[in-house]
Amino acid sequence: MQLEKTTKQRKKDEKRRYDDACGLAHALELIGERWAMLVLRELAYGPRRFSELKADLQGISANVLAQRLGELEERGLLRKIKLPPPASVQVYEATEWGLEATPVIASLGKWAARSPLHDPTLPMSHVSVMMSLQTLLSSELSKDIDARVGFRLGEASYVATLRNGSLAIERRETSGCDATFAGSATEVVAVIHGGAPLEMITVEGDITLARRFITLFPLPPKVA
Repeated sequence: MQLEKTTKQRKKDEKRRYDDACGLAHALELIGERWAMLVLRELAYGPRRFSELKADLQGISANVLAQRLGELEERGLLRKIKLPPPASVQVYEATEWGLEATPVIASLGKWAARSPLHDPTLPMSHVSVMMSLQTLLSSELSKDIDARVGFRLGEASYVATLRNGSLAIERRETSGCDATFAGSATEVVAVIHGGAPLEMITVEGDITLARRFITLFPLPPKVA
């Protein structure tokens, strides 16, 4: 039975091959299946449980998620690990090589956001929100700011360190931040990218910094 399953999988993988030496063709063989890039995106800032991935990837079934995780693991892009006590649970984390794809995935998202068919009102995961900030940050608008900004997006917490026109993201508690935004991922992205009033979310700390921070991420212009 296992041999039959392995044979079918091998034949399926062969059908996905492009027989093209271009690195782009092989990239599509690695992460070109539906959901694969989104699964890898969700691991950009640290390991995640299966249940967390399932909750944040709107519309994916448990079977498809398990299949994509297995494929990405076989290809060396992620691995399964067990967290130390007291958690002692199995999680998935991107390998060092897998993480190298993060800027590519982020840039592809920025490129696609210029499409007139892109719907910015659809839900975004907290990982997507943080990745969008790194991708859309204007180095010119932010070059004179040196600050730490916290985000509490539901159960997930992040710290964004803004320095020299670049933004570093860590998934950790928000203590010691100059300003902190709290709300759902959808609410925070509505304020930063959608022009919703700052009062829609909770802001702690330096309100002047918070008001300036939300202006640092201009959306790319739509194509004609």
